[in-house]
Amino acid sequence: MDATQQEILERLNASGKGTVLEALDISVVEATKEKVVASMPISSKHLQLVGYLHGGVSVVLAETVASLASVMNIDTARQMAFGLEINANHLRPKRDGQLFAVATPIHMGRTTHVWDVRISDEKEKLICISRCTVAVVDRPPDDGDPLFKK
Repeated sequence: MDATQQEILERLNASGKGTVLEALDISVVEATKEKVVASMPISSKHLQLVGYLHGGVSVVLAETVASLASVMNIDTARQMAFGLEINANHLRPKRDGQLFAVATPIHMGRTTHVWDVRISDEKEKLICISRCTVAVVDRPPDDGDPLFKK
């Protein structure tokens, strides 16, 4: 039985509890094989010392949607996805508001996936462009599927 989009979102967001996703308030709002979208509000914990969005936070958001996009395209009972390489161009500074990261595929190989990630704000202004390569590896024996752990 295939899970509904709502069930997938609930599983993905629940699996983020206690992780960097929870710490940075990242929520997955759409997840398909072709696209993953996440949102993140900008608060003081997302800022660098002079009060602007920290570039590293944008990179965390970008790698999050890219890795989850790979998860949507693998057999999670047998495989895992890990960020292998990422680059980011920070195009515009931001102090507050909401960010939306959208990952779409560039290349879908057997052991690597490459994702284009666009991070925009609530006014649809582009904040960051990233490309992330994700490694697809075999899951260790008896590790189980984290999306289905109780």
